[in-house]
Amino acid sequence: MIHTRQDWESFEDRVLAPYAARSERSRGRPHPQPAHPMRPEFQRDRDRILHSRAFRRLEYKTQVFVNGTADHYRTRLTHTMEMTAVGRTIARCLRANEDLVEAIALAHDVGHSPFGHSGERALDELMKDNGGFDHNLQSCRAVEVLELQYPDFPGLNLTWEVRAGLRKHQAEVPGAELDGHPIGPFQMLEAQIADIADDLTYHAHDVDDALEAGLLTEADLGEQELWRRAIDRARAQYPSVPEDRRLRIAVRNLLDLQVEDVIRTSSLLLDRHAPVSPDAVMNAPERLIWYSAEMQQMLDPLHAFLFRRVYFHPAVADANQEAVKLMRRLFMHYIEHPDTMGRKARERIASDGLWRTACDYVAGMTDRYALEECHKFGLAAQ
Repeated sequence: MIHTRQDWESFEDRVLAPYAARSERSRGRPHPQPAHPMRPEFQRDRDRILHSRAFRRLEYKTQVFVNGTADHYRTRLTHTMEMTAVGRTIARCLRANEDLVEAIALAHDVGHSPFGHSGERALDELMKDNGGFDHNLQSCRAVEVLELQYPDFPGLNLTWEVRAGLRKHQAEVPGAELDGHPIGPFQMLEAQIADIADDLTYHAHDVDDALEAGLLTEADLGEQELWRRAIDRARAQYPSVPEDRRLRIAVRNLLDLQVEDVIRTSSLLLDRHAPVSPDAVMNAPERLIWYSAEMQQMLDPLHAFLFRRVYFHPAVADANQEAVKLMRRLFMHYIEHPDTMGRKARERIASDGLWRTACDYVAGMTDRYALEECHKFGLAAQ
């Protein structure tokens, strides 16, 4: 028996909670297109993002450790995939729309610069007199303008719900709208789920990568209450496993403890406020997807610990800074020699201006392509 789009839309009506987004009730796309006979709208969005060039380039963009320094460290792509899986778990437990969560999660970093957050800060500084740079807004720009997949319009022509879900910082601005519809004060539930999945995923996988890199030991982590709970659970689960093998189990527990807490806390918040529609979620008195106060008290010091011991560790920071210096030189090379940018980028200079075009061009690069361009033009870090 073939399941059609209408079957899936009926399934959503039967299974999803009243506050969940429905594909059938989407506010539509910037450029109207006929509905697909088999796939609901948010599933189509998910597939468009998966097939985009911006998404594929995430494989060679840095998460924390410069891409290519070891085989097992997370890249921007593997982070995105882990985050998406967590988002689907939370959405399923809370009867939210999994397809919409997945689409937002898969697209949330497609505008990220090379070389992680160091690269983002550098581009923002370079663009300080020309509108700045923010990877969330650049992700919107990537899927709405820069991807060229259709002959009749730029971008991926995603639904309003996905594009609104990518504007997590803009939703906080009073009166913020997209296509004439409010995107706040809070975001729809699926966007809130994708947002928190991002945070709790990197807490766990950055610990894992730091252990792999030798930047942290179990003794270092022992001062963190959340880690102590994770390792205690691992010992209870596998009492006969050697201590060194329990570390990987503890990392999984570090993620599980956060996910379980978010599901419990968010369920209580949803019960308390009983939103009857996505609009009711957006206009609720408080955010409805969140941690408990107890979990937040454990996450705050862990977050500070990771900044101190991992993100600003010389082994990480120095490698990132060297790469970022090269990226700065490359950016200014394109400003001084715009003819060396690719053809599609050069065609946007007239409409978008030289600085924004150069920013788009560099932001879209993988780490290795940026370094190859530097080598091609004979650029060196200064």
